Amino acid sequence: MKIVYCIAATSNSGGMERVLANKANYFARMGFEVHIVTTDQAGKPNFFPLDPRVQQHDLGINYVHNNGRSLLYKVLSYGQKQKLHRKRLTVLLQNLKADISISMFDHEVSFLQRIPDGSIKILEIHFSRFKRLQYGRAGIWALVNQYRSKQDLRYAQQYARFVVLTHEDRGYWGDLPNIRVIPNANSFRPTTVSDRKEHKVMAVGRYDDQKCFADLIAAWATIRQVQPGWALHIYGQGPLQGKLQAQIVQLGLTGVVRLEAPVKDIESAYRQHAMLAMTSRYEGLPMALLEAQACGLPLVAYACKCGPRDIIRDGENGFLVPEGDKATLTERLLRLMEDEVLRQQMGQAAERRSLDFTEDVVMEQWLNLFSELQTAHGKQR
Repeated sequence: MKIVYCIAATSNSGGMERVLANKANYFARMGFEVHIVTTDQAGKPNFFPLDPRVQQHDLGINYVHNNGRSLLYKVLSYGQKQKLHRKRLTVLLQNLKADISISMFDHEVSFLQRIPDGSIKILEIHFSRFKRLQYGRAGIWALVNQYRSKQDLRYAQQYARFVVLTHEDRGYWGDLPNIRVIPNANSFRPTTVSDRKEHKVMAVGRYDDQKCFADLIAAWATIRQVQPGWALHIYGQGPLQGKLQAQIVQLGLTGVVRLEAPVKDIESAYRQHAMLAMTSRYEGLPMALLEAQACGLPLVAYACKCGPRDIIRDGENGFLVPEGDKATLTERLLRLMEDEVLRQQMGQAAERRSLDFTEDVVMEQWLNLFSELQTAHGKQR
């Protein structure tokens, strides 16, 4: 089978890029011919390792050059870039003659399904139905996001299958006949798990408004008064790093709360912590929760849209906290810090829960989907 994935770039350290690398490597090991088509790679190396058999193609569109520009400039430039993108992708796909072409809901989402190359078109999304509306922008940008949200629904209906990550999110898209739920898989199979005895809490994600790490840092000002021996390490990077560091200094948490750079050996980092906290305003299916529970960490997370409710069984493998409720977030973290028996029980439950998200379990769902579509389109080989 020949599979093509379309994404902006594989040089980023985000969850979507990690998931793509894992899936591409899995299919390559199975003997499939896998191609990844990017628009904004710009010669940068892959952040996550790819099997050498995975073939990569960059179309050189560089949508990122529009960042920071005015709305008028973006509208005019984006149309030109879309035209060039469609032209170059059409030529490439017609040459590759793939069986399956997959958009990861990036810049090709509006036209990939109409490219006449003979491949079956699948759309997969790694954020929730409400992502664009959750940006919280005002004025004309709010109208733009409302329009784009409506367009998202229209595009989703045009593909042979539309794959979402959670059952929660599936309900938000309405009764689409082509929708399917396939979660992300664990990124790795840990060799060992955390002993949950280190007095350290971990958080992972981009330093931006979505992740809302300011809430977690604020909670730590109270936690430090009660449990001064516990530390918080937040792994990531992003535009709010300076602001978050200033907050740490202002609250007198220097040395107790640390902003850590992203690491490729994230498995080792999980094992050195006792639990994971997540304060996101919205998600798709958070890789941090999946990875942490695979390493035996209890989870404490805001019950945001979407993902935490599909992973965390409240009171079993962790705690779900009402979104934005810093007092409850603080209480739940303190409870796990103070009760080692509960921490161990929840960590062990997290290990068991992680079996529902193993690579073999999840990838079998993708293989079944491919087979189903090929049969329906008369392309079974």
